[in-house]
Amino acid sequence: MAKTTCSIMPLSFFFLFILSFKVAASSTSTSSKEEISLSYDFYKTSCPNVERIIHNVASQKLLEAPTTAAGALRLFFHDCFVEGCDASVLIASTKNKKAERDAEINLSLPGDGFDMFFRAKRALELQCPGVVSCADVMAIATRDLVSLVGGPRWAVEKGRKDGLVSRASRVAGNLPEVNQTISQLISLFKSKGLNVLEMVSLSGGHTIGFSHCKEFMSRIYAFNKTYGIDPTMDQNYAKSLQSPCPKSNPDPTVVAFNDVTTPIVFDNVYYQNLQKGLGLLATDQKLFIDPMTRSYVNLMAKDQQVFFNYFVASMIKLGRIGVKTGSDGEVRRDCGFFNG
Repeated sequence: MAKTTCSIMPLSFFFLFILSFKVAASSTSTSSKEEISLSYDFYKTSCPNVERIIHNVASQKLLEAPTTAAGALRLFFHDCFVEGCDASVLIASTKNKKAERDAEINLSLPGDGFDMFFRAKRALELQCPGVVSCADVMAIATRDLVSLVGGPRWAVEKGRKDGLVSRASRVAGNLPEVNQTISQLISLFKSKGLNVLEMVSLSGGHTIGFSHCKEFMSRIYAFNKTYGIDPTMDQNYAKSLQSPCPKSNPDPTVVAFNDVTTPIVFDNVYYQNLQKGLGLLATDQKLFIDPMTRSYVNLMAKDQQVFFNYFVASMIKLGRIGVKTGSDGEVRRDCGFFNG
């Protein structure tokens, strides 16, 4: 068992528009090959109990591992930003092919997230074999888990196919990194069809997330020639992280909650923490420091319902990235392996 101090926990646990956001019962997004369609009632006849089955699995898994919601949300994000929302991140590597999940930046993805999606798929295979894609399982289960820990609930569009490609070599440059500038992050999100407001709202998912020591060590030790600790970080908070994350040989199993105040509740306190210098990751704190994003942080810190509205709209948009249909994908029997 990993050590625990303050917000440190073991790894086994990880928009003002008034939204008139109405998604039609069948909405479209463009993939590289064709116009695709998703719908709310995609499984109405083929697997009518799909949402109930996934919800039951999610509820049970959350009881066993309280931070499953954070793990699943992170996995869903990592999946959609690489190859699109096609469950490619769930594929296991083989002797000759290193899959997406084994790219260096994905090695810390929490096992409870994977287990959640695999469990839900197995339960669905018993009721509706070969019908529900792993990509849709990820979208539905992530929504359920966010809702179960206090966040908003939204209708999930369905009809995604599972991708036929999963390569570690395609991950680099497609995911946010803790040392990036706000301008770099904005460019990355823009490349995925997401704007600055949507970037800030999706970052709010860190209200239930967690990070390993190595991801914030540079902020709490030898920050630069002038400051030992990042001056934008609350100094007492930084010092409280030094014990569980020592300068030499930090325990790789130790993690810290990104939201030090309400770590397992999905709320807007993450943004309030940024106003106080309590952002764990450099990229989190930069959202408040940078003038391009600060006003959005203040907006969401002030009104939780505004944050929820923007988060929902952004999650729906995120879930449309790179969606596969027809011969571009398949419905896997096992989420960890391609069919055949």
